[in-house]
Amino acid sequence: MATSNLEHRVATLEAELAQLKLLVNGTKTSRKPWWEEIAGTFANDPAYEEAMRLGREYRESLRPKPPKKRRKKDVHSRH
Repeated sequence: MATSNLEHRVATLEAELAQLKLLVNGTKTSRKPWWEEIAGTFANDPAYEEAMRLGREYRESLRPKPPKKRRKKDVHSRH
């Protein structure tokens, strides 16, 4: 393979890699974390609210139930 052809291919690959890095990393003009940038995306969305409710119910169903309290017999009530 000719050297000039190889150099052209490497230059093309480097340019494509630079474009991919921009896509993955973004332009980094924003200093906000990603989660702050998407915060509020689902505001007032009934489907999101339903998903959160169902998730909460599921997590609560996994929690151990507290033991039932035993009633103490009243020793004074037998008179």
